Amino acid sequence: MQGSSLDRRILAVTVPAFAALICEPLMLMADTAIVGHLGRAELAALGAASTILSTIVGLCVFLAYGSTATVARHQGAGDPRRALEAALGGVWLALLIGVVLGGLTALGARPLAAALSSSPRVADLTTEYLQIAAASIPAVLLVLAATGALRGVLDLRTPLVVMVVANVLNVVLTVGLVYGAGLDLRGAALGLVLAQWAAALALVAQVLRRSRESSASARLRWDDVARAGRDGVPLLLRTLSLRTVLLLATLVAAGFGDASLAAHQIATTIVMFLAFALDAFAIAAQTLTGRSLGAGDAAGTRHITRRVIAWGLGFGVASGVLLAVTAPWVARAFSPDADVRAAAVPALLLVALIQPVSGVVFVLDGVLIGAGDGVYLAWAGLVTLLVYAPVALLIKVTDAGFTWLWGAYALFQLSRWVTLWVRQRGDRWLVLGVR
Repeated sequence: MQGSSLDRRILAVTVPAFAALICEPLMLMADTAIVGHLGRAELAALGAASTILSTIVGLCVFLAYGSTATVARHQGAGDPRRALEAALGGVWLALLIGVVLGGLTALGARPLAAALSSSPRVADLTTEYLQIAAASIPAVLLVLAATGALRGVLDLRTPLVVMVVANVLNVVLTVGLVYGAGLDLRGAALGLVLAQWAAALALVAQVLRRSRESSASARLRWDDVARAGRDGVPLLLRTLSLRTVLLLATLVAAGFGDASLAAHQIATTIVMFLAFALDAFAIAAQTLTGRSLGAGDAAGTRHITRRVIAWGLGFGVASGVLLAVTAPWVARAFSPDADVRAAAVPALLLVALIQPVSGVVFVLDGVLIGAGDGVYLAWAGLVTLLVYAPVALLIKVTDAGFTWLWGAYALFQLSRWVTLWVRQRGDRWLVLGVR
């Protein structure tokens, strides 16, 4: 495949995937901006609650990644019916896991809030938010599984349309419930729940429609559910290590006070926004890699890898420069508090500095996920956690300051780059055919 033709295929997946993916962080950014004007405590509470929810949901991202890789391999091998049956196993698994995790989050809201909050007032607000927002967890997991299945068959338009509508609905509901109905932080949680369930129902309906067209059975098949679970375990462990880093960072930030925790929420929101943007290239890598390996094309897979690395690096440089230039205005947009902005700007500059490395990290992650190389990714995640955790704890013990915490984030991304770059240079991940 010629370079220009492959670039067009990469962009054909990346552009709509990017637009759909950024809807999720845009939803969080909108909530952050709306809640930020309620006060410092409310913004800090949203930061603590968002960390908990994003950790829970993030651990289940294998529902999307696994579906994309599996469906793409079967599509590449010319078996669309089996592709949809495997995807539906992931949808059923998402519903079962989501109900359990949602219930546990609601029941454990208070101790979870106390662990991450910087003051008793913030803990109370975080508890209220979590007890309501827990109902969104099953919906978000259904969105992950259904979206992954649709990406695998190269339907990027449906997730885009659904998530844009859900994002607009979330803003309208949140503003109305927070300010119109006077529900404050509880209104933001309720708006999130309603918007996420609307998206989940729409996406699952589309997967069911495609399953009927492919003569795939939509009934609960425990062997497909079990297979989706087994395939997801390595990716779960890989994601657990990444989420442990985010959780540890929030714990350290909380120890520096309300202003630092609020600034941490701003910086984390921007990181998640950029991560979702880069993940669009990773999704292109997952989909095209899975199809190429399913078709038995090792040389084509290598060519795809080189091209997506170039795209990830280019986007990382461009987004890093843009963030570095706009950092003061970004901080001001999220908070009127001078102390919060003073803490947020240096953190944003460090995020900007490491963005080129992050661009390569994300696309290589996508390549290896598309190849089904989850076991290696799990071990690599453990290595990067072992690099980051001692540094973060040293910053806490020595009271080095909030900015140093984001310097540790840059070290974390560099360690991820090393582990992924070494792997893609070898051949052990190039497994051909349907596994």
